[in-house]
Amino acid sequence: MNKTILFAIFTFATFLLLSCEKSKNIDTEKPKISIDFPGAFPVNCDTLYFGEPFTMRLKFSDNVELGSYSVDIHNNFDHHSHSTEVNACNQDEDKIPVNPYVIIQDFDIPEGQTEFTTNITFEVDGQNGEGKFDEGDYHFFVSLTDKEGWSAQMGLSIKMVYR
Repeated sequence: MNKTILFAIFTFATFLLLSCEKSKNIDTEKPKISIDFPGAFPVNCDTLYFGEPFTMRLKFSDNVELGSYSVDIHNNFDHHSHSTEVNACNQDEDKIPVNPYVIIQDFDIPEGQTEFTTNITFEVDGQNGEGKFDEGDYHFFVSLTDKEGWSAQMGLSIKMVYR
């Protein structure tokens, strides 16, 4: 082969090898949500009371860095599953929602955290413009996302009632 062609091939190959980004550690692990510690709340089968605040205490961890989380409380009057519940609780009969309680909130986790324990107080209203909220079976659903975009979910079965 011609020296010019060999030189061009060698130069191109060298350029390709040098231009490749060095591989960096890639996060392939999902974050974790834990309720296995004293003071965790809520846990499966707990009761929340309409008109009374409660403080959510959950532990989050990730091998690299945590990102954000969201909380979704919604009725479970039809006893659907998110396949994340630990076990079934004593459930009421199926019913059609009339005025179910619902809340969805997103929260950021301070940067640089690999472990974080929530300490957020939620004000649980007892009614809205439609009247009193429906008592019964609800899901307390938490979704956690790390900085790389991996996510983990935990669904807890809870009761929401009036005292």
